[in-house]
Amino acid sequence: MEILEIAENKDQYMDLLLIGDEQESMIMKYLNRGIMFALYDDFDLKTVAVVTKEDNDTYEIKNIATLEIYRRKGYGSTMVNHIIKYCNKKCKYLIVGTGESEKTLIFYESLGFSYSHTIKDFFIKNYDHAIVENGKQLKDMVYMKIDCSK
Repeated sequence: MEILEIAENKDQYMDLLLIGDEQESMIMKYLNRGIMFALYDDFDLKTVAVVTKEDNDTYEIKNIATLEIYRRKGYGSTMVNHIIKYCNKKCKYLIVGTGESEKTLIFYESLGFSYSHTIKDFFIKNYDHAIVENGKQLKDMVYMKIDCSK
């Protein structure tokens, strides 16, 4: 297994990034300023992630996506743990915003994240179509955080 930092031609990963964030115009707001990682296993791309520096104290996971056939095999957890280590001593907090999906919140909690705050109606105000996950329309953005300074 290998995780590479991707510095150029990040848009070549757009199909996979659209799994983590369904609207290309939203991805383009952070893609070029973000740090992109790509996880390969057996020479096949499994997972990508984009992390941005929001301020001196905070980095944010803006996008993380694993190809459907490779989900629930630990690639997402491996990527998030890599990002936590990457952020260690670079910032105080690593945050991630997600919909109010119980499965996703439990995933981040299992990796040491805790609830930070909520932005009401984020998905309704910022996307040109309804974002639906597990049959439920997402409305609010729930932010989770982990202390990276430890």
